[in-house]
Amino acid sequence: RLVDVTLLSLFAGLGTGLGGLLAVIRRPGKRAFGFLMGFASGVMITLSFLELVSEAWELSGYQVATAGFAVGAFFMFVIDLLTPHIRFAETEDGAREPALLKTGLLIAIGISIHNIPEGVAVGAGYMHQAEFGLFIALAVALHNVPEGIATALPLCSGGLCRRDSFCTALLSGLVEPLGALAAGVILSSFSHLIPAALAFAGGVMVFLTLDELVPTAREHGHQHFTAIGIILGAIFVFLLSGMFDV
Repeated sequence: RLVDVTLLSLFAGLGTGLGGLLAVIRRPGKRAFGFLMGFASGVMITLSFLELVSEAWELSGYQVATAGFAVGAFFMFVIDLLTPHIRFAETEDGAREPALLKTGLLIAIGISIHNIPEGVAVGAGYMHQAEFGLFIALAVALHNVPEGIATALPLCSGGLCRRDSFCTALLSGLVEPLGALAAGVILSSFSHLIPAALAFAGGVMVFLTLDELVPTAREHGHQHFTAIGIILGAIFVFLLSGMFDV
């Protein structure tokens, strides 16, 4: 099962690489960027409440679900104080701003750290039920695409070549199996912690979305397209949940 968990989380992490590839091929405009970041936000918020927290609630009651969610959000708050935010400055098309290179590298480090708890969500979901883990991995992979864009854009603007910008975005997503493996190893021995782990992952992802993705989308994207993206992201999770019957 640990091999399956690793492969699933690796698949989810590759979404960051896909986003980096899209960014270096063609820089997205404000509308596209706002929509993509909004879509990722809608996916993660809906996934967290509709699946992760509600599943924990159903398995172990509201006390475990509430405590796990709160601990996850607080954990992410502490991590957030110690790691960079997804923020980057605007430049004119074609401009090269050396300071953005440092910004892009800091963003890559921050997203790498954020991806570890996302791996926990995939691992905990799979240890609960294989189909549930696959569902979470698909949603997280889609969510990671805009994060890859946010990583690669400032690197390109800072003068890093397209290949290296893409590789940096790709590598930032490949740390996701670390969280999944940790969850798999622990939960295989302590299966009674699965509900708490699901709620914990939900708290982590809701905090990350509200603190990072939504503000970034509204600041650097188009506000109306961000809202549309959030709604469509939620609808996507509803449909995916229905298809997987989880």
